[in-house]
Amino acid sequence: MQKINPFLWFDSQAEEAAKFYTSVFKSSKIGKITHYPEEAAKKIGREPGSVMTVEFTLDGVEFVALNGGPQFKFTEAVSFNVNCETQTEIDYFWEKLSAGGGEPGPCGWLKDKFGLSWQVSPPVLGEMLADKDKAKAERVMSAMMEMDKIDIAKLKEAADNL
Repeated sequence: MQKINPFLWFDSQAEEAAKFYTSVFKSSKIGKITHYPEEAAKKIGREPGSVMTVEFTLDGVEFVALNGGPQFKFTEAVSFNVNCETQTEIDYFWEKLSAGGGEPGPCGWLKDKFGLSWQVSPPVLGEMLADKDKAKAERVMSAMMEMDKIDIAKLKEAADNL
């Protein structure tokens, strides 16, 4: 059991979102699903027996999705980073997570169709940005700032370009 779990508030799409995310990430599964009991459902305007929470795991990270109502929306202030070792991985997650109405954003960020923000980036990016050669790190930063989806080859080219 994880000590800390991401808990995601949806209007009424918790189960749909869990199914979507578990279809994107390998080694993932849907766990326990709870339903609103009659009294609680009436109190907050839900159908008795409708889905309340969905527990799911994405590559070993446990999440809980709640159908809590329309009061709260996702913002870019919180996102999940997907570490990708290869360009093929970046391309896969970028395509899958932005599918069905998602929105690409700058510098490897995107929103999925539920409005949740993701960063799809390679660990090598952080290494290049932390390079002791400040000019090299600045070239990498400048190249990244021109990208939506991260392109590892272009980052390496910027790093090596004297």
